[in-house]
Amino acid sequence: MAERHSTLRARRRAQTQRTIQAHAIRLFGERGYDGTTMNDVAEAAGVSPMTVYRHFPTKEDLVLTDRYGELIAERIAASPAGRPLVRRIGDALVEAAAALTGDDAAADRQALLVRLQLMISTPALRARHLDNQYALQQAIIDALQGDAADPDAAFQTQAAASACLAALHTAMVRWAEDDGRSDLPHLIGSALAAVFGDDAMGPER
Repeated sequence: MAERHSTLRARRRAQTQRTIQAHAIRLFGERGYDGTTMNDVAEAAGVSPMTVYRHFPTKEDLVLTDRYGELIAERIAASPAGRPLVRRIGDALVEAAAALTGDDAAADRQALLVRLQLMISTPALRARHLDNQYALQQAIIDALQGDAADPDAAFQTQAAASACLAALHTAMVRWAEDDGRSDLPHLIGSALAAVFGDDAMGPER
């Protein structure tokens, strides 16, 4: 019984967080990031300012918090351990982007696009984005930790994750600047191929 209540609380918390963030992203898109306050977000979401701060301690968190890292880590953890690091990471990046921008994820796609455009245009968010990139890199490394039993392997994992995320960033900026008209998974695949070569990202032989 206690476990069920705990699960229900977690679901309600996640739903509240999604609702708050959805209203925040909408307001940021309509009024601009600097023209929207945390109180504005609370009012739009129908919750107290304290509830907003409980889920998002800072205004930047309303934009930067997402589930992309979780999707990537899940896909990496589920991939065969014997595959090359770059392929495991690259495929996970492409698959996670497809899950967030597919035909059945219109709301996720629009939210991601607005968030990226805000990150590009807002200096405070650009600075915090670096922290998010580091956190995502660490999530990838943690998902691959079974492959990093010694310092050399750990270094290779870190280098592969860092290079893949640089390609990801380039693709996402291009997609945001294109106002989402291009295909994000394809852009990510193209950026990864530019860094690692077609063989690294093409069909496995």
